[in-house]
Amino acid sequence: MSDIICVTNRKLCKEDFLTRIESIAAVHPKAVILREKDLTEAEYAQLAEKVMEICGKYGTQCILHTFINAAVKLGCDSIHLPLPVLRQASGEDKAKFRIIGCSCHSPEEAREAESLGAAYITAGHVFATDCKKGLPPRGLDFLSNVCRTVDIPVYAIGGISAENMEDVRKAGAAGGCIMSGLMNCPRESLREIIMN
Repeated sequence: MSDIICVTNRKLCKEDFLTRIESIAAVHPKAVILREKDLTEAEYAQLAEKVMEICGKYGTQCILHTFINAAVKLGCDSIHLPLPVLRQASGEDKAKFRIIGCSCHSPEEAREAESLGAAYITAGHVFATDCKKGLPPRGLDFLSNVCRTVDIPVYAIGGISAENMEDVRKAGAAGGCIMSGLMNCPRESLREIIMN
């Protein structure tokens, strides 16, 4: 099974976004995190319903992002939350999900996320990436420290590619998250990236 999580950004797509999601889901990444930060909750829910349907067709896990109420209404049992949102989430809300993921940027944040009920975390950004232009990457030592700090799976994010995945695994990560590489690569490269 793949240890690559696809993180979406429809603005990076060179083709129809849902067509790209279908191509990705068909190759069976570890999961697809629908992370479309510019949408309102209503807009997000409309898109999420379509993405969940596509992922369901291929048996690929769909993880919704940020909008707890939308995820509950859509019957999605997996959510990824920024740490400030996880801090605010009630025990009742958290109990509605089988899997809660959290974005972390330090070993301390990782520990806190784990204590708040996260089942996995994303840690980054590890390598230089266009998404964080001008911000220095935190590097593999940072990733290794985060992995040693928690007992839950850690997925590296930020500049992750087929070329550096082996280093990510050696640092102790359970896998990696790829955004732009999956949103805009040639379709025939998807399998190679996801099954790397």
